[in-house]
Amino acid sequence: MCSLEKRGNVYILTLTGDHQHRLNPTLLDAISAALHCVKSETIATSSSSALITTSEGKFFSNGFDLDWSLSDLKRLKIMSLKLRSVIKDLLSLPMPTIAAITGHASAAGAILALSHDYVYMRKDRGFIYMSEVDIGLKMPDWFMTVLKCKIGSPAVWRDLVLKGRKMTAEVAVEKGVIEAACENAEMTVEKAVELGEELVNRRWKGHVYADNRMTVFGELLKAVEFDEVVENADLNRIRKNMARM
Repeated sequence: MCSLEKRGNVYILTLTGDHQHRLNPTLLDAISAALHCVKSETIATSSSSALITTSEGKFFSNGFDLDWSLSDLKRLKIMSLKLRSVIKDLLSLPMPTIAAITGHASAAGAILALSHDYVYMRKDRGFIYMSEVDIGLKMPDWFMTVLKCKIGSPAVWRDLVLKGRKMTAEVAVEKGVIEAACENAEMTVEKAVELGEELVNRRWKGHVYADNRMTVFGELLKAVEFDEVVENADLNRIRKNMARM
């Protein structure tokens, strides 16, 4: 599901396998375990570190595993809770975080990427986008809070959410959605590692970095406590909406 390696003081968390990396409890638990490992090691050694999250295959993540979750409301709630827990882990991680998007990042997968401090993306292939309007799903309020915290332009929010606009890396840079567009998948990871090493060399105190991040994104920390979509979900209606597509 995922692997964790360390290059110096830079951790690289990779979603493994040539598939869509749908965010189901199994994958989310694996990501959470990796984040907890990184946090524990960093605290134990009092070292300055950075985290990069990337993926193998065509997709960074194609969002929630709806095939798994829409059979039972309990499953939908579990999946939402686990993603929100991963986002809280990222926001409280005592180090800079960088998403290196080497494939498509859609819906909840885009939210996962944007919850990192910095986002790099390959420009030779792949899009970042919110697919909810296309597949007939209401987007949770907390997703919108992520977009507002990470992207400055209401016009860009509109295009992502109400048009379902698929942005290439170069367009995403132009629109202020991501930081950098890189030549290919390998270069995306390498540039993310370079940034990670640069930030590690600042030798910031991890707990101070995390405290400041949580102050900056305090609104987001509050928002992830609740998902009104799953609490009020009508699975039959959702299935019908998706069946029309």
